[in-house]
Amino acid sequence: MDGGKRVNRHFTGGLVAAVALSLAVAGCGQGGDGDGGASAPAGPASTAPTPDPSATPSATPSATPSPIQSYPLSAEPRTIPSVREHEAARGPGWKPAAGTAVVVAKGSGVLADEARLLAGELKAAYRGETAPRPGDVELALNTGQAGGPESYTLTTRDGRVRISAPDQAGAFYGTRTVKQALRSGGTVPEGVIRDRPGKPQRGLNLDIARKHFDASWIEARLREMADLKMNQLVLHFSDDQGFRVQSTTHPEVVSRDHLTTAQVRRILALAARLHITVVPEIDSPGHLGAVLRAYPQLQLRNVQGTPRQGAIDISKAESAKVVDDLIREYAALFPGPWFHVGADEYQALTVRDPAASYPQLAQAARQRFGANATVEDLATGWLNDRAAVANKAKKTAKAWNDGFFAGGEVTADKGIEVEYWTGKEIGAREPVEYLQEGRKVVNLNDEYLYYVLGEPNEFTYPTGRRIYEEWTPLVLRGSSAVPERYAGQILGGRFAVWCDLADAQTQAQVADGIRMPLRATAQKLWDPAAPELTWAQFQELGRKLGGGA
Repeated sequence: MDGGKRVNRHFTGGLVAAVALSLAVAGCGQGGDGDGGASAPAGPASTAPTPDPSATPSATPSATPSPIQSYPLSAEPRTIPSVREHEAARGPGWKPAAGTAVVVAKGSGVLADEARLLAGELKAAYRGETAPRPGDVELALNTGQAGGPESYTLTTRDGRVRISAPDQAGAFYGTRTVKQALRSGGTVPEGVIRDRPGKPQRGLNLDIARKHFDASWIEARLREMADLKMNQLVLHFSDDQGFRVQSTTHPEVVSRDHLTTAQVRRILALAARLHITVVPEIDSPGHLGAVLRAYPQLQLRNVQGTPRQGAIDISKAESAKVVDDLIREYAALFPGPWFHVGADEYQALTVRDPAASYPQLAQAARQRFGANATVEDLATGWLNDRAAVANKAKKTAKAWNDGFFAGGEVTADKGIEVEYWTGKEIGAREPVEYLQEGRKVVNLNDEYLYYVLGEPNEFTYPTGRRIYEEWTPLVLRGSSAVPERYAGQILGGRFAVWCDLADAQTQAQVADGIRMPLRATAQKLWDPAAPELTWAQFQELGRKLGGGA
């Protein structure tokens, strides 16, 4: 156990009472009214015998107090992810009792939703913006508090819990710690917790295009993620096998099994309450098979006229119009600050000579970017144009790493976040190259973080143990870490579910299969340091916490 987590130890509760009682019975304050101020809160108080009036003062025996309860130093609560810092103290800790309520501090009314949620989970009352009573939990907004918007301080003392944070998200994460500490140990331990995430983006990537997932299943994953202090869900809802969200601009592309706009809004509302941002992904110029079934004239064909699965012809103006219509529609539906524009695995770039196989693309590249431009330059131009549409909708664009090319006439916009997943593509670039260019990167390392249904293409279902024991956000490709100096450019990571063989698992099997890997990912994104618990201990903790965390 890190000694740095056991500092400034406090002696509270019964020990303070013992000192006060000892002083009183030893004669301190003789001649007073006998009250001695507030009564001791812990341990039975002894009653001094009535003096014999005939006895002289010197003959009066010294009173000896009865034993008083004392407490060992508290231990860090067991939670997933683990708390970053715990200041131990002596005391009984806190757990709900009859009359327990959740309140918000004066001026902290914006935390009402977080307080009501916790009250419901504790089966306690919510008393609103009022002073706490003994046994209560208080939430307080402290905008000047250090630590970042998702940080919080949780103080357990004098039979109460107080969670203070500079923003609503931090206060919410403090309530998750209360919930988990009660599940794992029965009490919230005495002392002070100061907690914060290691990375700002922590989440799950879910392929709902190849496999339709029920809205209720997605909502269950949101609740699971929230208890793990994850804050980002990316929905990949357009691919060759399906387009799974209702559309008003292009209803012709939508698959039979899909989420309605009303269902998406319900998912978004729940996510907002749980401080999770839902990010839409429309992957282009590849992975557009469902769209191309409605627009076969836009499908990419090689010089022999053979179509390429899922690839749109980016030399045609109508291709951009259809995709941009969809980006604008879903940018309006999804309120978060990001839009994922894909850019991976464009089939025109998987052949030996793209210019010879797809002369229309080579010609379009030269016309737009000059005589030396290549098909890679045209693809980069496509990426920049889609990112610009997202930017105009006030979104930051995300794109897969194999959509970024080096050494061409056109450079991908530096504002696009690189979602690094593989080094297996043609012309693969080492992760450090993106970082050397000053780009910001999100880690989706397919060696550890890819759960691919049916395990095709040499994929195997990832284990939580490998993530927990080997992976960190610095391990972007394979099992090797990039230098620590680039840590600030790595924004975080996501565990990813891909449904290449959609029927290989049921929804229930997917939920069960990703449970421990998702927990391990949450742990390493919150605190990338080597965990204190062994994997066996972490597994046991997971069992105690149950499916909600």
